[in-house]
This record gives sequence, C-alpha cells and structure tokens, in this order.
Amino acid sequence: MKQQVSSTVNGEPVEFLCAADETLLEVLRDRLSLTGTKEGCGTGDCGACSVLLDDRLVCSCLVFAAELEGRSVTTVEGIATPQALHPVQQKLLEHAALQCGICTPGVVVAAKALIDANPEPTEEETRYWLAGNLCRCTGYDKIIRAVMDAAAEMRGATS
Repeated sequence: MKQQVSSTVNGEPVEFLCAADETLLEVLRDRLSLTGTKEGCGTGDCGACSVLLDDRLVCSCLVFAAELEGRSVTTVEGIATPQALHPVQQKLLEHAALQCGICTPGVVVAAKALIDANPEPTEEETRYWLAGNLCRCTGYDKIIRAVMDAAAEMRGATS
C-alpha cells in the first residue's frame, strides 16, 4: 500500500506516493528526478546521498520517504541559486577538488551544513565533519582546503 506524502524539497512544495519501505534517496532520484543526490553504498557509510532534512545532515538512503510528511529537504540542487554557485561549490572548482563526481553532491551538502553550524571551522573540525564522505579519486586535502576557503569567504575573511 502506498502512502501520500506532502513535503518541501528545495523550497518547493511536493507531493508523492511512496511504499512503506521506500527511501528518501529513491524518491528524490526516481520520483522527483533530483538525480544530484547519488547512491554510493546504500548503507549510510559513504555520504554520497547526504541531504539536509529540516537543516540536519542525514544520509537519504537511511531515511524512509514516508518520514518526510510535513518536513523540509534540501538536496545539492537546492544549494546554488540560478544566478550563482554556492561558495562551497565555487571553491571546490577553484581548488580542483573534484574528479568523478560521485562524492561531490554529498560533500557540498555536508560542507554547507558545517559552515552553517560553525562559520569558522578549524581544519580538524572540517576533517571530522566531512569524515562521513568517502572520496576515492581526489583525496581529501583539496576538499578540506576548498571548504575552509569557502568558510573564510562567507564570513568575509581573507584566505
């Protein structure tokens, strides 16, 4: 039996039907065509499917879609504006901290959540916060530098 769910995704109201065992990741990709959120492991270990659920960082593969009723989700598609990339996205480009792209959406969402929670993170805090995002291509140093540079830019500091 399917359940009707009303939610907000990337600032827009949405309604969808879902099975009791369907994940938020499946709904985002298969029903709402928001394919930026990636499936890497399906067990919450890689961070590729990270989204903000009521401004809290979660792995969408571990959340049942039915839990979205009345709640708000932000995916990587909701981070930038039509006019400009989010500073985290821009700094990842500038620091050449991207390669295959599987981890990138989760890293962007996690980095945004970090900077929202702590506008001036240390390198250790940044590494800890992003530890749930596995990258098999670039390594982590460029990603960490990009996120710290974005944080500095967002708080008006010089990098």
